[in-house]
Amino acid sequence: MTIAGSSRFLAILDDDTSVQAALQDLIQAEGMSALCFSSAEQFLRSGAKRKVGCLIVDIQMPGMSGIELQAHLNTERCPIPIIFLTGRGDIPLAVSAMKQGASDFHTKPVNGASLLNSVARALQQNIASLRDADEQARLVARYESLTPREREILPMLASGLLNKQVAYELGITEYTIQLHRGHIMRKMEADSFAALVRMADKVRLHIPTNGLCGREGGELRTLPGRIIAAADG
Repeated sequence: MTIAGSSRFLAILDDDTSVQAALQDLIQAEGMSALCFSSAEQFLRSGAKRKVGCLIVDIQMPGMSGIELQAHLNTERCPIPIIFLTGRGDIPLAVSAMKQGASDFHTKPVNGASLLNSVARALQQNIASLRDADEQARLVARYESLTPREREILPMLASGLLNKQVAYELGITEYTIQLHRGHIMRKMEADSFAALVRMADKVRLHIPTNGLCGREGGELRTLPGRIIAAADG
């Protein structure tokens, strides 16, 4: 879903239907949309995790708890901001959830104005995450436009090796490396070599085996051992 499409769309997860209805009325009164779910399992089966901009979740639900849902989404790299609702005896759980990246938590009964403020912050957080993900996706697409040889050369150059050193390692001429370097700069849309190094670092760090929310990811080849040794030496 686009940034605009998800920015005001929420999911409410609580096994108490009266709480669902009250929160849905509060959210919709502010011009936002909200879907209600009675369990984490129901939410996951719905596919809504790829659509919502924020989750409001009861930390203690039958079946998969709110904490377990958070862990599941973190494993799938679904950076959906979560606002937890807790009973007064669940404060330690809420603190643990915050350490694991939760956006906020509120004790029941919930103060509507305070919750809406948390929702606004969470939605802004989600917009920023989506923009970062969109930028990263464009970067990955540029990386994937490189030929296998260019993908082999890129991490060598980014590690600080000179053209002649890369040429020696690959058994080709320095002039060929210069040509490849130019093609890499153009395809990656790098306006300087420093920018290319930053791009290589971002691709290396952020292309997982599994993409966001279970989508297919990619892979960046790492340097051969002897290249790493030469670069570190």
